[in-house]
Amino acid sequence: MISHVSVNLRTSLARVLEDFSPALLDLVHGRPELVDEVGGVVIHDPGDEVTYPQRAMVLGVGVYGTEQIARLMHELGDHGAAALVVRGPVEHGEALATASAASGVALIGLAQGASWSQLTQLLRTLLTEGDVGDSGAESLGGVPSGDLFALANAVATLLDAPITIEDRRQRILAFSGRQDEADQSRVATILARQVPEGYLRILESRGVFNELYRSDRPVHIAPATIEEGETAIPRVAVAVRAGDEFLGSVWAAVEEPLTPDREQAFQDAAKLVALHLLRHRAGADAQNRLRADLVSTVLEGGMGAADALDRLGLVEEPTVVMAMGVTGEKGDHAQLAAERQRLTSALGIHLNAVQPRSALALLGDVAYAVVPVPADPAAGRERAMQIAANFVERAGKRAQAVIGIGSVATDPSALGRSRTRADRVLRVLMSDQSGRRVASIGDVYIDALLLDLRDLAAVQGDELLSPVARLVHYDAKHRSHLIETLRAWLDAFGDIIGASASVFVHPNTFRYRIRRVAEVAEVDLQDPSVRFALMLQLRLMNPCAPE
Repeated sequence: MISHVSVNLRTSLARVLEDFSPALLDLVHGRPELVDEVGGVVIHDPGDEVTYPQRAMVLGVGVYGTEQIARLMHELGDHGAAALVVRGPVEHGEALATASAASGVALIGLAQGASWSQLTQLLRTLLTEGDVGDSGAESLGGVPSGDLFALANAVATLLDAPITIEDRRQRILAFSGRQDEADQSRVATILARQVPEGYLRILESRGVFNELYRSDRPVHIAPATIEEGETAIPRVAVAVRAGDEFLGSVWAAVEEPLTPDREQAFQDAAKLVALHLLRHRAGADAQNRLRADLVSTVLEGGMGAADALDRLGLVEEPTVVMAMGVTGEKGDHAQLAAERQRLTSALGIHLNAVQPRSALALLGDVAYAVVPVPADPAAGRERAMQIAANFVERAGKRAQAVIGIGSVATDPSALGRSRTRADRVLRVLMSDQSGRRVASIGDVYIDALLLDLRDLAAVQGDELLSPVARLVHYDAKHRSHLIETLRAWLDAFGDIIGASASVFVHPNTFRYRIRRVAEVAEVDLQDPSVRFALMLQLRLMNPCAPE
């Protein structure tokens, strides 16, 4: 049993272990009661430069063996980390005990079968979601408002049974301790944060969910097993509603039927769970709106930028703005909106792992991130490019995300300029035919200028100038290919053989066409200034055509 000192019950390491042990986490070595507040969750990556917040929980993905674990614990001790989580089972050896004591880093084992991504999401839920404002200033039913894990433990105490709180899709929102007292289906549910598909089918075939949706009373469910030879214990579930809205359900694994008093207590507890779920949802929505407002204020770079940065915890730090957009069919607005939201959430998880102090918000169609980087412009750009490139690579080719990197801002007044440059880069990437997915303003500066020139021409109502206009008119009238010929010739620097091959015609035919270009356009192609003017006009006709 983990002892307690005066700690923040929402974020202490002891609290994390109480809620997640033994279903997910197992303390191997260390004194978690000494860590009164976990500062964040970081995924260890030996091939990347990771920023560790103070008292971080570090997820040692791929870290195995006594020597490797001990070495990493000593490194994390220098960074002020609170705990290292490695895949269990972990040997309770003297070397690891010594490393834990010397570094001050607790060693924790992650249960086999549990997913690192699911653990990350659960930790983020416990550590960052909940109240808006002072978490200790408000409570519902004696439980801190929105603290679903504390609520699950409270209900478990009332019923003397392990509890899960699930949403409308049977995904786990929170669970109580003592899950080891339940059966294999419950353990699988906790590990996956989702009720197993096979178990769901059994419940659906029995009509359990239909009864749950209709009734306000607890529903008793007979034991169900997925595989032959499994043991199972009965369940009692009760719906969680806010008026007519079905918010989710609470499930208890019980050895014996509930007494009438406990059944009434379970029904009353569901009403309290509803209040917490509504507060939890409202708090998350309000936090998202507040963060979006702060990020928007920061990006404007005005008088309020410094105060907004301070509230985001980024004041006095060099930062860079990233702008992420999603490419795709413009007509499918609903699908694009859902994809933007999904990728924004994924980017938030990525930034939380590699640069936890980053601020992210989806503003309109663009997700903006303000990311701390080294003050040196070259080093800051390289770091931002690395973070963005790693994200789009991990997101996969099916995720059509592109990210523009702005300039390094060493003070709040420069963030507006960083945002403008990130927007210019993103615009190039969104219309780019080369397949680039990450770039900085230096990488696409000429393309950005060409887009600006096209905008200027459109605003002023400029039409194509005479030489190119004559070529376009001639092609339309005679179904010829003079514009294509001129573009290929300019792109090949006048190399007839290379240019003719690029448009799949015989060199003699190409020479004839180039002579017709000069005649129809009434220009001297030997004049460098004429060639530059023609190339610029062609690029403005189609700024993203291959060079």
